[in-house]
Amino acid sequence: MTDGIGPAGVTPLAHEVFQIDTRMAGYEGITAGYLIRGERPCLVETGTAPSAPVVRDALAALGIGPGDLATVVVTHIHLDHAGGAGDIAAMFPAAQIVVHQRGARHLADPSRLMAGARLVYGRALERLFGVLAPVPAERIVALDDTGTVDLGGGRRLDSHYSPGHAKHHVGLVDSDTGDLYVGDAAGVYMPDTGDVRPATPPPDFDLAAALASIRKFAALRPARLMFSHYGPVDQVSETLDRSAEEINVWVEETRRVRAAGLDLDHAVAMVRDRTLDRYAATSPDADPALAERFERVSSVRGNVEGIMQWLDKGGEPAAGRSETGGQTQ
Repeated sequence: MTDGIGPAGVTPLAHEVFQIDTRMAGYEGITAGYLIRGERPCLVETGTAPSAPVVRDALAALGIGPGDLATVVVTHIHLDHAGGAGDIAAMFPAAQIVVHQRGARHLADPSRLMAGARLVYGRALERLFGVLAPVPAERIVALDDTGTVDLGGGRRLDSHYSPGHAKHHVGLVDSDTGDLYVGDAAGVYMPDTGDVRPATPPPDFDLAAALASIRKFAALRPARLMFSHYGPVDQVSETLDRSAEEINVWVEETRRVRAAGLDLDHAVAMVRDRTLDRYAATSPDADPALAERFERVSSVRGNVEGIMQWLDKGGEPAAGRSETGGQTQ
């Protein structure tokens, strides 16, 4: 529920929480950042490097100037979530930049991260994500598997390590609201249709870890899920159940086509076809723009490639066990 109308691209979500459309690659509704406004204002997710001016202007419209932002927290270091960390750090020189310890060195020295991204995206890299500028090492706060971010006035964000999508991923719970910032660990959410789709890209996808992270999120009993892609969700239990279901479906479909000896291109085509009717956004009567947006935030190719790499690395469940850890039927 919102509490009024904010500046362009900003949606108030009550309790001094504001959703910011970072306008990734110029598109609306792809990646959200969140401002928690209080004694120690905190930005959750920066968006990409080219999004930094968009985020800066949104914060300014909300009364947060260059010296006011206390903390920037990223759920993980993928470029759509943390690509603007260096630029935002320069724009807000008082802010600490908070990240899981497995991602901290890549924010201080992004060269290896950017080289890997160039291999994947080629010439499209700068158009989509820009270039992650280094964050001064002395301003980086590295979180352990659990940690706390002080928001002032007794309010805090509690971090919970949540791998499966990425080895450097955390979920963040607001002590005042019960909001859980899920990053990509619960997949992506399409607010127009209520669809949930997995986010299983290479190189870090791991089925058991991904499902364990979703179970961890459920055990935290959050009041809302705050998706980076895209927006808040009140139906917590149903959405997390669907997140786990979708991951299992995509893994099973990818496993089936891989067993048939198909290459990646054929596997992508077959998995796309077999999952098409699971989502209102890809139904025949849906607006094609919705399907296009869904593909931007959770591409079939990226998901299938990540699952296939996991399978190639021996990521099969033990015989007689299901992916959720229970006995198979």
